Amino acid sequence: MTGTADVGVDRDSDESGSAVPPAPGDESEGRPDEGPTPEVSLIKDLTIKTPTPEKAPESQPRPPAAAPPAPRTEYHEPLDDAPHLDVDEPLLAARAHRPSDLIRFLAGVLGIVAVFVLAGIATSTTTGIEQDIATNAPHFSAVLSTITGLVSSVAVLAVPLAFAVERLIKRDGLRVADGVLASVLAYGVSLGIDWWVAEGASMHIRDALTRLPLDSNSTLTDPVHGYLAPVIAYMTAVGMTSRPRWRVALWVVVIFSGVTELLGGYTTPLSLMLTVLIGWSVAYGTLYAIGSPNIRPTGQHLMIGLRKVGFTPDSAHRAPDAPGGTRRYYVTQQDGPPLDVHIIDREQQASGFFYRAWRRLRLRSVAVRRSPQSLRQALEQEALIAYAAAASGARAPQLVATSELGPDAAILVYENVEGRTLDELADEEVTDLVMASLWRSVAALHERRIAHRRLTGESLLVVDDKSACLVNLSGGDIAATDLTLRIDVAQLLTTFALRIGPEQAVATANAVLGADRVAQALPLLQPVGMSRSTRIDLAKLTKERKAAARAKALEQVAAGERTQQQAEEDIAAAGEDLLSRIRGQILQIAPEAPMEPAKLERLKPKSLIMVIALTFAAYLALTTIKPAQLKLSQMNWAWAAAALLAAAFSYVAAAMSLTGFVPERLPFRRTVAAQLAGSFVKLVAPAAIGGIALNTRYLQKAGIRPGQAVASVGASQLAGLAGHLLLLFSFGLITGSQTNGDLSASRAVIIGVLTAAVLALVVAAVAPLRRFVLGRLRSLFFGVVPRMLDLMQTPSKLVTGFGGILLLTLSFTACLDFSVQAFGGNVSFSAVAVVFLTANAAGSAIPTPGGIGPVEVALIGALTVADVSPAVATPAVFLYRALTFWLPVLPGWIAYNVLQRKHAL
Repeated sequence: MTGTADVGVDRDSDESGSAVPPAPGDESEGRPDEGPTPEVSLIKDLTIKTPTPEKAPESQPRPPAAAPPAPRTEYHEPLDDAPHLDVDEPLLAARAHRPSDLIRFLAGVLGIVAVFVLAGIATSTTTGIEQDIATNAPHFSAVLSTITGLVSSVAVLAVPLAFAVERLIKRDGLRVADGVLASVLAYGVSLGIDWWVAEGASMHIRDALTRLPLDSNSTLTDPVHGYLAPVIAYMTAVGMTSRPRWRVALWVVVIFSGVTELLGGYTTPLSLMLTVLIGWSVAYGTLYAIGSPNIRPTGQHLMIGLRKVGFTPDSAHRAPDAPGGTRRYYVTQQDGPPLDVHIIDREQQASGFFYRAWRRLRLRSVAVRRSPQSLRQALEQEALIAYAAAASGARAPQLVATSELGPDAAILVYENVEGRTLDELADEEVTDLVMASLWRSVAALHERRIAHRRLTGESLLVVDDKSACLVNLSGGDIAATDLTLRIDVAQLLTTFALRIGPEQAVATANAVLGADRVAQALPLLQPVGMSRSTRIDLAKLTKERKAAARAKALEQVAAGERTQQQAEEDIAAAGEDLLSRIRGQILQIAPEAPMEPAKLERLKPKSLIMVIALTFAAYLALTTIKPAQLKLSQMNWAWAAAALLAAAFSYVAAAMSLTGFVPERLPFRRTVAAQLAGSFVKLVAPAAIGGIALNTRYLQKAGIRPGQAVASVGASQLAGLAGHLLLLFSFGLITGSQTNGDLSASRAVIIGVLTAAVLALVVAAVAPLRRFVLGRLRSLFFGVVPRMLDLMQTPSKLVTGFGGILLLTLSFTACLDFSVQAFGGNVSFSAVAVVFLTANAAGSAIPTPGGIGPVEVALIGALTVADVSPAVATPAVFLYRALTFWLPVLPGWIAYNVLQRKHAL
């Protein structure tokens, strides 16, 4: 398939498909020792061809033999007085969504919010500024004011129009279209804010953003300038801000126009600020939403750039990207060795911005790679690392040239080294000789205080069966600290251990580096200090090992080859993470190695979650609990105190229900504190999920193996479900018998049981559902049922567990009943129990944190059905939720922190 496309070549254009950036230092003359500079043809011949094997580098992965090679697009651009050049690369995306645009948009939105807040609270300041301007305005000449107003009004529209004409002449109409779209949106936003300020805003905001003109007593001025905000949005979106002359000209005109309007009494200072922020925010929001035109240089730009710095490229094709999104090309020359060319550009620098920002926030600076602030800094940093690595004696590709490729990109030209990365090798090909070669290169870097910082499989290039070299040094550090060098050792140890196991990885490192240097890396063997790909591989390996061990244990227990306890021990051993196994191997060669993990984290996720939870709790408490709804003046404080005692006793009952299903002995007071800590965890997770996770963690910290801890919590939950259904059925029958033969409640319970039976039959009849449920039941019977069998040998434990479940339900029911009594309600205890068991389960089915919202609605509705008036049910439910959910938050937070300090959570 062949097609042609007209391409306009323009040095000032931002379009990647139409701009050929000049090489640095080159204006019109070519180099003395070169021929005429090749020029790109305006017609591109796009031909779909299959790749030729002779042009594919050996270092790139090839498709399987059974699969035909995928077609690729080749760009053939005839060059005047130059041999034909082939560039094999995929089409670049026409548009790019830059994180910087999103950040600017969010900053603009925050600025708009700040203007409205300032207008609402700083009334004296804004009024005083307006009065000062009104007082001094008459000192300016009226004629001069009229002339400047006329000139600024014309210029503020003429300058953008002239720039648009200039862009259209240079075939950059796409940018102009983006600017027009942004200006239309800005105008719409301006009209919306004008309407809101006039109709819905407070008087303070209206006074700060509008005023009566000095020469008229008619209508107020507009809060947002209807023509200035679109002009600013257009100017920003069209890219005028990246061209100094046009940018200065337009901003001078905009400021001139704003000052003229301000002195003429047609606007206010805050109105001008709001106008600028709206235009700026809408422009960047539009650019992020639709994407900015991609300004990344193409392969043809690269070929021209290489010719301008003295190379003779013949063909190039795209190689896999280097870490960080750096584009790579494999280039063959007419006269010279092949080249490995890296292109760094502004788009690549912007990628992964939020992840890097989070890493910098979370980790200490020594544990995070430094990111250059500009394209020039990125070029200089990578070149410096490459030259330093070559001087150290480490095996790494030689950097032979660097150059800027226009204002938005730069190239680094390396000698090409044939080989395969460690990720492309089979496990049996990762030999001791290959690993020793890489360790020697790392040792050479470290002797010169150079840290690689990216020692993953994609950065280890194996040349043959005996030697390898280091690549992707762009993220390294010069004059690195001891901690940074030790992180390198820990990362490479983990990379090798993922492929050939911790024993051989540690042994090879010990043979090259020595026991002391390997032992110093032990405190750095933490997931948080590893690269993202390594963390993913570690989690995947642990999950696969545990799944395989669990499946094998199930088979062995079923066949009678292993006992239940032996199977659990096998699963626990398989669940040991790889980093722990590496630490064990290091301790064998260096028993005195430091064990305390190094402090790499500045901000732990649990601390962030705690802050978010407290903020969320405060917000919900202020917006959900309203004194008027509680009706404290009508509340019986004696009944409220009884409800408080019932709520407090629920934590003792919860501790009993957990300890009763754990054969091991648990400290009861600490278990009660753990249940109290669960009331804090409910703020950020649904009640059931948060409680299960916290209790499992508590049991593991108490010395119980992970499999048994999960089984104990599962047994407690299973028994709780059974007790819940049994109590619901029992109280339903009691309630039905107490209502003069009206068995509506018991009938509802029976209908619910029958519905569950029908669902069970449906699951049994549908094969996919049956397999899914049976898979879950197998794991349940593997862990929970054997745990229950162990508990049956200790009747006192079963009495404690089931007694705790009964007391827990009765405690919550009593709390709700006393809350109803506190506001004058009169309903039987059994009816309240049915209300609690049904409504609480229905409300908790919606997975909101703590069941906030659904639980309240369900309880109020159920009490109303039970003949409790809404005037009593509403405050009673709010009192019940305040005592069982909101009041324990602060004590729960204290208990959570105390247990963490004691390493019990």
